[in-house]
Amino acid sequence: MDFNLTEEQSMIRDLAKNFADGEIIPRAAAADRAADLPLDIHAKAHELGLLGVNLPQSCGGPGLGNVELALVTEQLCRACLGIGTALSTNGLAGEPVILAGTPEQQKEYLGRLARGGFASFALTEPAAGSDVAGIRTAARRVAGGYELNGSKIWISNASLASFFVVFAKTDASAGHRGVTTFIVERDSPGLSVGEPLGKLGQKAAPTCEVFFDNVFVPDANRLGAEGKGFQLAMETFDQSRPMVAAFGLGLIQRCCDEATAYARERVSMGKPLIEHQAVSHKLAEMAIRSEAGRLLTYQSAWMAEQGQRNTVQASIAKAYTADAAMWCATEAVQVFGGMGYSTEYPVEKLFRDAKVLQIYEGTSEIQRNIIAREIARKSA
Repeated sequence: MDFNLTEEQSMIRDLAKNFADGEIIPRAAAADRAADLPLDIHAKAHELGLLGVNLPQSCGGPGLGNVELALVTEQLCRACLGIGTALSTNGLAGEPVILAGTPEQQKEYLGRLARGGFASFALTEPAAGSDVAGIRTAARRVAGGYELNGSKIWISNASLASFFVVFAKTDASAGHRGVTTFIVERDSPGLSVGEPLGKLGQKAAPTCEVFFDNVFVPDANRLGAEGKGFQLAMETFDQSRPMVAAFGLGLIQRCCDEATAYARERVSMGKPLIEHQAVSHKLAEMAIRSEAGRLLTYQSAWMAEQGQRNTVQASIAKAYTADAAMWCATEAVQVFGGMGYSTEYPVEKLFRDAKVLQIYEGTSEIQRNIIAREIARKSA
């Protein structure tokens, strides 16, 4: 086993770290208050090659792997989980096109992402979050294509996307076998996007409702075979969950950094907080969870990069870092005491940002269902 990063990987991580420290951290609090993604930060990240690092070279991307994507994502989300998520979400929207797109689809749509455009992965519905097979958006066969009707909710970057990867039912009676995937242009007649939704944290990452009212999608924009949408979604999650685990990993590291720095400076009962065992043990536990999360995240990303089935490892990494991020954020607030509850310090934002990690891209409970299912399958 070799746990060392290559020279190129170290350079990419350091580039992302320096960018995050210099460009994102100074503006994170203001972006959170404004609930707005600073598009100039997006433009600078794209100029530096920090966006879409795993996009194929054939489509204008850097052609790097899942490990490099995790390294960059970790640093961006360490600086701000809202901004970092918005900068990274194209990785989720682009993955189905990488997995199932025709050469023409890949050239057009991955090419847009490589040029700095936005896209959205549109799966979640008001009545279907964890229950992917329960989606109700319908795709009806018409001459030359399909007609979509329904709605999606909590769609990341929907207010910015030039196209959507949409999952819809082509056969309402077939359960998960009735789901099909489509690439839908934003300017399609009948498609509308709601205003960004108000939320507890990650406010700089816009999430919206998307509505489909008799939206025509040509046959050329069906992604993969009819009825294979559920399978494509699951394959996408195997690839994207290491990236989402890196969301949590970045926040864990930020909690460690902020809590440690404050514990060194704040004096209580005649000595710095870090010299009180009750506090130092919290910092030690943060470090434990940070190291464990990093190994799990990098392992699941490496397996995906090697073409190995990583379903269990990706779910373990995602569940672990999500739960650890929430724990670390809670304890970081505790280390800060009353100041941790104040917007003057960054840990209250870390606390708000952390919670949704246990909910989106498959809840922590769903990850455990997946892990348990795979254990049962292997032991049968």
